[in-house]
Parts: sequence; C-alpha cells; structure tokens
Amino acid sequence: MADKEAKVVIQDNQQAAIFFGTGDENFRFLTEICSADIVARGSEIYIRGDKKEVDYALDLINSLVGIVENEQSLNINDITYISSLLTKGDKPKHQDIVSGTIITTARGRAIKARTVGQKRYIQAILRDDVVFGIGPAGTGKTYLSVVMAVRALRNKEVERIILVRPAVEAGEKLGFLPGDLIEKVNPYLRPLYDGLFDILGVEVAQRYLEKNVIEIAPLAYMRGRTLNNAFIILDEAQNTTPPQMKMFLTRLGFGSQMVITGDITQVDLPRDDHSGLIEIQNILSQVKGISFEYLTNEDVVRHPLVQRIVNAYEAYE
Repeated sequence: MADKEAKVVIQDNQQAAIFFGTGDENFRFLTEICSADIVARGSEIYIRGDKKEVDYALDLINSLVGIVENEQSLNINDITYISSLLTKGDKPKHQDIVSGTIITTARGRAIKARTVGQKRYIQAILRDDVVFGIGPAGTGKTYLSVVMAVRALRNKEVERIILVRPAVEAGEKLGFLPGDLIEKVNPYLRPLYDGLFDILGVEVAQRYLEKNVIEIAPLAYMRGRTLNNAFIILDEAQNTTPPQMKMFLTRLGFGSQMVITGDITQVDLPRDDHSGLIEIQNILSQVKGISFEYLTNEDVVRHPLVQRIVNAYEAYE
C-alpha cells in the first residue's frame, strides 16, 4: 500500500495541454524519471508512492506548472533541468531562474535565461566590462553573448559588435582550404553567423555586416587595434595561446565590453602550446570588473541527449 498520495489540478485547459506536451511527450518523460506512480485523468494528476518519492514528484510537477504559467511553454529540457536541481536539494521557483526577456528575435521569439547558470552569466555581462563564460557545448555561452551584444547595440550602448574566433580547429589546416584568409576562416566563424541570423534575421544581419556595424574576424586581425564603443566577443577562447589572450584583452577601449567564451575540456591547440583561457583564470581571477562564470552540464539546453553525452564523457575522462 502506498505511503502517501497527492493530487495536482491544472485549472486552465490550454496550460494543461502545454504541460502534457504534444502527444503527451512531456508527461511520458515525467513518468519515466519519477519513481512514484503518476497517472493523469484529464487535467488532474495523481501521485502515489512512498513519502520521499511523492514529495519529489510533487515538487517537480508544481515547478513545471509554474514554468507553464509564466512562459506558456514547456519541453523536456525544462523537465530535465528542474529535476536535476531538485535532486541536488534545491526547490527552484521559475522567477529565480529566468531573468525576463533579454530581447525578441526577428521571428518574435522571446529569449530568456533557461537555467540558474545562464541567469548568473547574463547578470555578469550586465555588471562587468570583461566576462569569461566557461563551460561545455550546449550551455548557451556563445549564443547568449551574441544576444547580449545585439541588446547593447539596440539600446545604443555600443556602436558596433565585433565577433572574433581563433582560426584553430581539431585536425584542420587552413593552408589546405581554398581562397584568401577571410575565405579560409569563414567556415570557422559560421556559428557566430548562425547566431546573428537567428536573432536579427538574415536581411538585417547582412546589412549590418555590409556596413561594418557588425564585424566578424579571425583573432589575428585584432593585433594593433584599440576597440572603442564596441561589444567584443572572443569565441572558442580555449584555442588561444597565452600571448594571444593577452593581446586580445589589451584591445579593450573606452565604452567597450568584452565577453570571452570557451570550453577548457576541448582544447585543439598543438600539444606543446598552452591554452590562454586556462592560464588566464589564475592571472585575472581577483581583478575587479572582471568575472568568470562557469556553466556546467546542468546548463545544457540542447537536446537531452547532448547532456547525457557530456555526462558520459565526463565519467569516462
């Protein structure tokens, strides 16, 4: 016989449909990750099991209902994330996670923080002139930095956006690619273009690129420049050497802001070279106006399998 029973009623039919998901996919996933028995009758959800199992399922369902009420949306990523917080002993409220709409994309999609780590990252960018966002793939560190750059441009806080990447990738040699240097590095800068196109729309992004309001360049092109009134992003910073990192950071001019992103577990530099991103944590960790924000596999907001892949690699290594 069950030790405890509980019941959750979703009053709004439209919100109930969002909660259960297309083809009940959200609800099926919920029942898979909870040890308690969970059944639904219409918009009423019944939970049975021992006290600990029921309390966990009840906290999870109530948190998810809060997301539906605030966002009018819910997906498996949300369920996975809230579940991971509860497993650690946290009882998150939706308003403690999201930071409100940062910007709205060209297609009308509101972009918000989806995790506590992402919220801290956004708050750091709003607060400090130089922010390092360090974490694995799928945590939103690059995309959110581009979002914040576009926000600053729209608010006239900066006059231009400069997106920078080192031209180093695993097993690739630029010399074997056709074209001049810009044509050779363009494939490496593609993720930055993709983020811009998603946020601004292709036409607006192309117009900004043509007018040099947005500049995308390889790291080598930063030497000797002083960048004023700009929002500057260095992506894939784990592939900078210590001298390159120093060179980049000293480009900061008046009225400018820098965000440096990278994954220190995926360094593609030659074996004898040290990563500037790894070294810089020891050099600048105590400098006022600079913050280091660490995103983890709990902040992964891609397909749930990405999070499992990251977890599997961490366990293996």
